[in-house]
Formats: sequence, structure tokens, C-alpha cells
Amino acid sequence: QSLSADDCMDWLQAIATNISNLTKHNIKKINRNFPVNQQIVYMGWTEEREQDSLQDRMYTPKFLALRGSSLYKFIAPPVTTWDWTRAEKTFSVYEVMCKILKDSDLLDRRKHCFGVQSESGEDLYFSVELESDLTLWEKAFQTATFLEVERIQCKTYACVLESHLMGLTIDFGMGFVCIDAATKAVLWRYKFSQLKGSSDDGKSKIKFLFQNPDTKQIEAKELEFSNLFAVLHCIHSFFAAKVACLDPLYVGSQAATSAVATTSGTGKSKYTT
Repeated sequence: QSLSADDCMDWLQAIATNISNLTKHNIKKINRNFPVNQQIVYMGWTEEREQDSLQDRMYTPKFLALRGSSLYKFIAPPVTTWDWTRAEKTFSVYEVMCKILKDSDLLDRRKHCFGVQSESGEDLYFSVELESDLTLWEKAFQTATFLEVERIQCKTYACVLESHLMGLTIDFGMGFVCIDAATKAVLWRYKFSQLKGSSDDGKSKIKFLFQNPDTKQIEAKELEFSNLFAVLHCIHSFFAAKVACLDPLYVGSQAATSAVATTSGTGKSKYTT
């Protein structure tokens, strides 16, 4: 007896649920070996679209994990503690940008795709099996970012202002603080709510538009960075964490999402669509 399309989908969903439950159990066991700030928030198979122009529709299975401050990309799941040091790539979770792709952004016929832009500006393109896997990844990434921003509280980047070496601190409590690297004097500070706009040249410069709390005038501040994308993504992560703090529904879901997010994609062979 042949299966209908709905029956096949139910069958796939049942398999996904079973594998997901097994992986959740494994994550809880693994997390016992790690301190709180290094625990796993997500593990699961995805497929990465290769950038090779000669085979621009080729996908390769990759295993992603969100653990502590990092996003890991593996060829195979980590089994031992040593395996975590051998990831194909490792990114700081608050210095990368994740985007769930709309139909208009898709590069081929595959649905359920997301993009990750690294701190160097490299664009990675991933596909998962089911829409529920995509939702799970999105929530897990938001959770991992929130937890890490909450943990570190601030991040400082070296920058240049009018040929002088400065430091821009993104502080969860205070907002933006610009400090002279030599004298440690604070040149200016603004709250997150005072940032009314920004633009960048895609290479090194960011222009911030802050509103003066007294005069209500817009004050432009242009800084130059050697790691533009890392700074932009970090600012986005801190803003997202601020929004999360104001959303009791989001914050209340942290405990439920943390340490149990898994996907069940089982594809392990390279193939084209």
C-alpha cells in the first residue's frame, strides 16, 4: 500500500521527534560535564550550500552546535571533549548575524533555509529538513545570543577617531561609551535609546546618529574599525538582548529552550537539488 504525501510527512515528523528526544537526552548528559557558561543550547544536522561556482547547487551535511559563547560547525558530531577543539569553524555567537530566509531570498528550490554572516563578513547558507527545525534553530540562536550578552555585559573594540586610537565599549547597562585609548578619558557616552540611526561603508567606517538628551539635536559620530562586521553584529546582539529583557514571554522561555534545542536532519551524503 502506497503512502500519501500527508502520511509521508507524518512519518518524517515522527522520526524527527524520536531522534530529537534522543538528542535532548544526550545534550542533558553532556552538559553535566560543562560549567554553566559552556553548556550546549543546540545541536543538529544541517546542510551547507557550497560556494563553488562550478557546482553552485551542491550541499554538504554539516553539524552545527551552539555551546557557551560559540557557534561551532563540524563535519561530524563531537563525541569527546577533544572533538570540540577540532571544529571546522568556530564563531563568537554575539559577533555573527543569523537571518531566516524568506522565499524571495532563497537561492534554489529548497525551502527552510537560513543564512549566517560571520564576523569577517563571510556569508554561509544552510538548509534544514523541516519548518519546525528552522523555528527551533532560530529560537536556539536567539537564546544563545541572549545568554552570552547577559553573561559578558560589555564588549570593547579598538577604533580610530580623527587619527586617534580609541575604544568603543558596548555596555548592556550604559549603552555606547567612547574612551581615549591613551588617557582612558571618556569622550562621550549615549544610551541605546539615543541611537536614532547608523550607516557604514561596508569596509571599516560606521557613522552613528545619536540624539542629545538636552538639546534633542542629532549628533553624528564616525568611527573606523578593523573588524567592521564583528562590531555591527555585536551591536545588533546587544540590542536584541535589550528587547528580550522587555519581553517577558521571551525571557520566560529561556529555561525551556536552553539545553534542549535539537534538530534531526539525518542526511549525510553530498547531493544536488
